[in-house]
Amino acid sequence: MTQTVPIPHGLPMERDAGPFDPPSGITRLREARPVCPMVFPDGHEGWLVTGYDAVRQLMADTRFSSRQDIGILHVPYETPGMPAATEPSPHVPGLFISMDPPDHTRLRRKLTGAFTVKRMKQLEEQIIDVTERQLDELARLTPPVDLVKEFALPVPSLVICELLGVPYADRETFQVSSAKFMERDVTLEEKMAAFGAIFGYLTELVTSKRAAPDEDILSDLARDDDLTIEELTGIGFLLLLAGHETTANMLGLGTFALLEHPEQLAELRADPDLMPGAVEELMRYLSVADIFFRYATEDIELGGETIPEGSTVVISLLAANHDPERFDDAGSLDIHRKARGHLSFGHGVHQCLGQQLARIEMRAGFSGLLRRFPTLELAIPAGEVKLRTNMNIYGVHELPVTW
Repeated sequence: MTQTVPIPHGLPMERDAGPFDPPSGITRLREARPVCPMVFPDGHEGWLVTGYDAVRQLMADTRFSSRQDIGILHVPYETPGMPAATEPSPHVPGLFISMDPPDHTRLRRKLTGAFTVKRMKQLEEQIIDVTERQLDELARLTPPVDLVKEFALPVPSLVICELLGVPYADRETFQVSSAKFMERDVTLEEKMAAFGAIFGYLTELVTSKRAAPDEDILSDLARDDDLTIEELTGIGFLLLLAGHETTANMLGLGTFALLEHPEQLAELRADPDLMPGAVEELMRYLSVADIFFRYATEDIELGGETIPEGSTVVISLLAANHDPERFDDAGSLDIHRKARGHLSFGHGVHQCLGQQLARIEMRAGFSGLLRRFPTLELAIPAGEVKLRTNMNIYGVHELPVTW
């Protein structure tokens, strides 16, 4: 007889082992049963997938649907987290992360040219220039300063605004609303109000770009008459949110992790060629975007279990990236590790479109920070750093530093 794991108040997400370690409750579940039946807070049964091989197989299998409107569990627009079950969410045009092929394929194909490795390489100097200018601003300040406010958040925000053609002066409009949208313990009404604020702003922006396109990604898309204004807005929402939230949290939390591993930080300073590998390892180790949902469209065999048609399936990328079956000494940060193959950018048709952009931003951000501030250190005890345990993208709310 199989044993179902009751989870009466959501997933066991308590970071009890330390700020960089997976919740011990999730780790125990992976060790016991990598594909595990579970009970959601509202009483309906689903599945939790935590093993690396099973997560990779699941994300490559389009029979596990990404559509939010067909699942029992309402998760607004692919937001990781564990809200209560409500009515299925409406279809949002352009939000291809919550679509399946062929709808997903049609929209994603419109963007592949904008995010090719070649185009990102061409943008690298521009991204480094943005990073260096922000480091100049940081150097003018008198420490202690909050590294999140003064560096980790501005860099990816400046880059994505420039790429999309979003005026950086409007950043507070989307940063405040996106932060509210990403909060875990807010009402559906609050979340939808934040969503509506960003959507309204972007609708006006893409409408103006269709009338008078410029040289940016949203303008390029606006020239395509095959895309409606609603679809352009949905695409813009996804790119703007994903384009600054994840990278900003990686820069903040990644700096915290390096400061807490001074020997590896010293190695990175001494040998900048280690940075590309270190970025991959930090991505694996921290896995800031952790929980995702899929819905089984038929009975599917996974990891020796049968997932029944209609099941809600929860995926933990953090647990998968810390699976000792895939990575030796998986709970340790090791900048020399060959961490390629980690799942922090997802896998399959929904693998992160902007992953090369994120890599370039992180390499430029960490390299510049370590080079320009050789005596960088925390300005408060590590235990007092405010962690984003209440948010759907993990990280630090603030990182007070001095030098």
